[in-house]
Amino acid sequence: MPNDGYLDASVHWKVRSGRISFAEPTHADVAQAILDAGLATEVGRRLGSGKEADVYLCRDGGQLIAVKVYRQYRTAHRGGPRSVKLEPMGQRASREFELLCYGWQGGAHVPKPGRRIENMFSMQYLGALDEPAPMLQHAVLSDPPGFLERTVAGIEGLAESGLVHTDLSPFNILVHDDEPWFIDLAAGLRVDRLGSPAWVRLQEAMRSLEHGVRALNRYFQRYGLEMTLEDVTARVRRQIERFRVT
Repeated sequence: MPNDGYLDASVHWKVRSGRISFAEPTHADVAQAILDAGLATEVGRRLGSGKEADVYLCRDGGQLIAVKVYRQYRTAHRGGPRSVKLEPMGQRASREFELLCYGWQGGAHVPKPGRRIENMFSMQYLGALDEPAPMLQHAVLSDPPGFLERTVAGIEGLAESGLVHTDLSPFNILVHDDEPWFIDLAAGLRVDRLGSPAWVRLQEAMRSLEHGVRALNRYFQRYGLEMTLEDVTARVRRQIERFRVT
């Protein structure tokens, strides 16, 4: 199986023994997997659901945490163990967790990472027990101009840590304590990483950034505000220059 390196021994055993289910796991199945992995001591409700992953409110002892679970078995291919999406979903979880750690260590406004096991990882929960932090898309801002500036500063902070969020949108920013928190980093780009020419990484980062700024600008226009693409790009470029990719 390709990319065996990231798979835990338990997954290898399931693949070899044929004990991989092709059905979508139930909430009880997912909760048991989280508990078995030791990521949490209690699993509560699902907080959100995306195209490839779900996020659950959990407890680790007395602390509220969020656990993101990439769905392993949602695939059009049913021919056998090698057609299971176990491998790419585990890769995505591994990649997002790595970028989350990288951004948090660099001081970016992202949830504090916890631990990763297979296709799941834990992280800081933002919000109260009965009221998770809302997505920017669904939030009502008390200080729209200030929040816009803090959002731009947050995008600059990601770049300062070496990251460009390639899927910026009002759905990938949470509002907590009147601050923007950036989530869903799976498709993020590390501008300091080798593997492609510097100018290729820079162009890819700038294209993604422009798309994201336009999406955010449409949101802020409801408050009569403008997120200037040239300003955001200039601030990000200044940070990227530290990694010599310009």
